[in-house]
Amino acid sequence: MSQPSREDGVVEALSEVIGGPVGDHARPGSWWTPVRVLLAVFTVVFSLSLVQKYPCGKTDWSNENVRYGKMCYSDVPYLYTGRGFAEKRWPYGESDDRYDAMEYPVVISYFAWAAAQVTGLMPSGPSQEVRADSTTDALWGLPGMVKEVNTYFLVTAVLLFVFGLGSVYFLAGASPGRPWDAMGLALSPVLLVSALVNWDLLAVFFTAAALWAWARHKPGLAGVMVGIGFATKLYPVFLLGAFLIDAIRRRRPDRIAIAAGAAGAAWFLVNLPALLGNSTAWKLFWSFNSDRGADLGSLWLVLDQRGVQVGPHTINLVSGVLFLLACGAIFLLGLAAKSRPQVAQIAFLVVAAFLIVNKVYSPQYVLWLLPLAALARPRWRDLLIWQACELVYFGAVWLYLGGWLAPASGTTSTAYHVAIVVRVLGELYLVALIVRDIWQAEPDLADLDELADEAELGDLDRVEGRRGEPDPDVDGVADLGHRRL
Repeated sequence: MSQPSREDGVVEALSEVIGGPVGDHARPGSWWTPVRVLLAVFTVVFSLSLVQKYPCGKTDWSNENVRYGKMCYSDVPYLYTGRGFAEKRWPYGESDDRYDAMEYPVVISYFAWAAAQVTGLMPSGPSQEVRADSTTDALWGLPGMVKEVNTYFLVTAVLLFVFGLGSVYFLAGASPGRPWDAMGLALSPVLLVSALVNWDLLAVFFTAAALWAWARHKPGLAGVMVGIGFATKLYPVFLLGAFLIDAIRRRRPDRIAIAAGAAGAAWFLVNLPALLGNSTAWKLFWSFNSDRGADLGSLWLVLDQRGVQVGPHTINLVSGVLFLLACGAIFLLGLAAKSRPQVAQIAFLVVAAFLIVNKVYSPQYVLWLLPLAALARPRWRDLLIWQACELVYFGAVWLYLGGWLAPASGTTSTAYHVAIVVRVLGELYLVALIVRDIWQAEPDLADLDELADEAELGDLDRVEGRRGEPDPDVDGVADLGHRRL
């Protein structure tokens, strides 16, 4: 098992506070296993994330200076009344002019609706009849509604906490023999500030579960998790590219075929209730993202505000071409590397490429990269450098929205543009390190990889002959061969 206090300089230095790195003869505790420690750490960090949102809740989520100045903004409370959840409205029911449709993929819509049903068990606002007789703009001001909005936010937070625990659990098992790598997620500074901005922790859960399933040679389950994740946010589908490279390197095309088929089936089945209920509302997520122009956090916004006007469809075309070129380069890198890359390494490169060329970068999008970065580059110095750049952007976007970074004249906010560039440079920094790791990795485990694949196929005689051992520990070979997933 990995020992971070002996492998990572930052962890080694910090461990001096509790007596220094683990010793050669240290024995693991009987109760505090790595997974339990990770879950406990995540609980503390998530609790602090909830505390970070306290100023907004205390001021009823309505004080603009607080929500941007204290950087405690969250989409959750505003959509409770803004999308009809306060009236127990099903997101994919019959269309009406009272509420806008949810602009999110279906799993988030289902989740937000389910949280509203739980909130409805303990209402503090007026009756449903009174709500229906009020205008949507007036809902927030009805007696007891602010308390109910806060209840909805807390219910959502508790449910997301459960999914967050699941994310840490699965990530701890996604790299066999290296559970401590999941600490990069559990103890992350960007997790603390971003966990409750939106519902993205749901997608993190399905991403971690997919990585866990693939590492345990369960391609069907991995595909199901990718499909549900794709129905939650766009990016989990990019895992299929990493699975493809891994399957090619292992000479197991059947695995990617199974995973892709399971992903497509799961995505379709999860989307089916929305499609049958209201196909127009279902399409909104796709049309909304296709038609939007250069938006917050993107390099396209920097160009737009500096006089380079590019329309939405041109951005779609150019960013799509750039992303495909990046994917092609990553594919060639994955096949040409001397040693088989980790799935998380390839997945990080693909998701990072997408976020760099995309036309919007919401503050919580950093969560998309977090579990992948924790496995792909489990070195705290590099993770903290990258996250420091993300935190610069996180602070700048709220100051920009609050008007504090507005220029004295004109429409160009240089400080905000610098923060966007810093965010991109931080991601490129980690990209460069991971590319270097992939390219420079020595094929020291290549034979073990091949032995592990042979063991999985049941060709034990060949394994025994290759290793020169009379009684091969096939399971041990498999663990060694796949510990880099």
